[in-house]
Amino acid sequence: MELLWVLCLSMLMPPAVVVEAIPMESAAGSHSMFTCEPITLRLCQGLPYNSTFMPNHLNHYDQQTAALAMEPFHPIVNLQCSSELRMFLCALYAPVCTEYGRMTLPCRRPCQRAKGDCYKLMDMFGVTWPEEMDCNRFPDCDESYPRPGDLLSSADSTESPISVQHDYGFWCPRELKIDPNLGYSFLGVTDCSPPCPNMYFQRDELVFARYFIGVVSIVCLSATLFTFLTFLIDVSRFRYPERPIIFYAMCYMMVSLVFFLGFLLEDRVACHAASSALFRASTVTQGSHNKVCTLFFMMLYFFTMAGSVWWVILTLTWFLAAVPKWGSEAIEKKALIFHACAWGLPGCLTVTLTAMNKIEGDSVSGVCFVGLYDRTALRWFLLAPLGLDVLVGVALLLAGILALNRVRMEIPLEKENQDKLVKFMIRIGVFSVLYLVPLLTVITCYLYENSYRTVWETTWVQERCREYHIPCPYQIEQTNRPNLSLFLIKYFMMLVVGIPSVFWVGSKKTCFEWASFLHGQTRKDSVVNESRQVLQEPDFAQLLLQDPNTPLVRKSRGTSTQGTSTHASSTYLAMLDEPPSKMSSLYRSRDGRYTACSFRGVENRLPYDSMLHLNDQSGSRHCSTNRQDSISRHGSTQRLESKSHKETVETGHTAWLFDNHT
Repeated sequence: MELLWVLCLSMLMPPAVVVEAIPMESAAGSHSMFTCEPITLRLCQGLPYNSTFMPNHLNHYDQQTAALAMEPFHPIVNLQCSSELRMFLCALYAPVCTEYGRMTLPCRRPCQRAKGDCYKLMDMFGVTWPEEMDCNRFPDCDESYPRPGDLLSSADSTESPISVQHDYGFWCPRELKIDPNLGYSFLGVTDCSPPCPNMYFQRDELVFARYFIGVVSIVCLSATLFTFLTFLIDVSRFRYPERPIIFYAMCYMMVSLVFFLGFLLEDRVACHAASSALFRASTVTQGSHNKVCTLFFMMLYFFTMAGSVWWVILTLTWFLAAVPKWGSEAIEKKALIFHACAWGLPGCLTVTLTAMNKIEGDSVSGVCFVGLYDRTALRWFLLAPLGLDVLVGVALLLAGILALNRVRMEIPLEKENQDKLVKFMIRIGVFSVLYLVPLLTVITCYLYENSYRTVWETTWVQERCREYHIPCPYQIEQTNRPNLSLFLIKYFMMLVVGIPSVFWVGSKKTCFEWASFLHGQTRKDSVVNESRQVLQEPDFAQLLLQDPNTPLVRKSRGTSTQGTSTHASSTYLAMLDEPPSKMSSLYRSRDGRYTACSFRGVENRLPYDSMLHLNDQSGSRHCSTNRQDSISRHGSTQRLESKSHKETVETGHTAWLFDNHT
């Protein structure tokens, strides 16, 4: 009758009210708030006490479960093999109710007499004596049950020396139970799912958080989309080592898009709808059975991990350009390996999590992710990869910056190039800080969650146990509730980490390209393209032959086709081999290098990404028409050559390195 009344009431009430009413009205089919309740077990009727407390000593959830467990003993009790068996069984399956959360145990000697008297009869009926009923587990006394102290008031009964209190752990409420075929779990209990909306926050807090995440996702989406479209307007503008910034921006563009879709869909993807007919509240989506939730998870996790890997690749390309002096072409030859790592590793992790059913709905942001309730997945699939990326990226970044600073301090550059190099180093530093600070903040938030998740869950169980009619925790060392600002900071930093990419493309050149694109001009700017092929650098011959305080005359050079700065050294050798009057008679060969004439042995190369090897034998450096003049001058120039070769090569490479970023 009560069940029919609940169903009628649920049809008249609006849906939002029905969800809130489910936990309270569902008590009609369950025991009453874990207070004393009348004994309904047929075997325990007519005892000196008529009220009991659930769960009992054997962890039976309610009297119906206890009745099913007692059925094998019914024929043994009916045959009256022992006068104490019936009372002993009822003391375990339906203990006397003294006060909330406290139960007393029967004595050991009545247990031993009942087991000894009925052991043969139990063996005849195939009934075994359960381990939970081992007589050695009970207090050593010989009193009938219930003892006089058990029937006193709760104030007096607390002084009983054999009273016990138990922590029964987490029992999944009926409102949160899920179909066993789905494989859900919550707080270590299978076929159970967390409540939705979020179990930690109120509705008004969740509404504020949803709009906050939506606004931040729009800002991040706009910034990363602008960066990616700027790249599409002129693909050849962003070469290695800065090309990974574009893929990094694309990854966080997809991340912000997923959060924006979660903002639009609210909790329709992250949560299961409530079912009033089955007395089930709204619960969090888990596993890969929900296709939309699975798609959200795969996009969000894959591009989050890929974005962090692309940042590591960015630091690696800067390291290769600054330390071993690799050029753009040499780095670009490794692009296939970069793409395989950046997309392959996150793909493997994503497929693994999907196969393990570790997908969890996030009722705060409306998306699906991993590690929201499963701390093991949080440690191994979020904290471990992100922490490893930070360590590797910071090590490569510091090595590259130190190498550039060494070039700035040791190699003599003119003031303009010095300023360009300083600006380039500042840009690298600012961009790295704008990425590392949010990422480290996200990792800190995850570490904080991992440390306090158990305390938050215990606090929630303590606050909601009476409402859900489940055992309340007894031994509680600490209670605490999470602060909403912690979660808002985490989501904010997850999205803001993609915004720094817009600062890298923000320049006058970008404005000119967008203006040309919006006016329908698709032609390439020949001046811009030439600036990538011909880099303005000091005339190193004048640097050596003239006074250091004399202003330098700038000449142009071509970039190396092998990813090295060999042109600076070859041009320098040609200038040394020609008289001063003929230094201006250099011609440009098909590979973009300036030479005085055809000479042998200059391009005796090591592997493609190494520096040019200079031969100390003078005869291989000279043209046939100027051999005698070169030999006479070789002694005077050899000392200058050996002293300034390192500065010449590194200066040329430095000019190539930062010219593209100014």
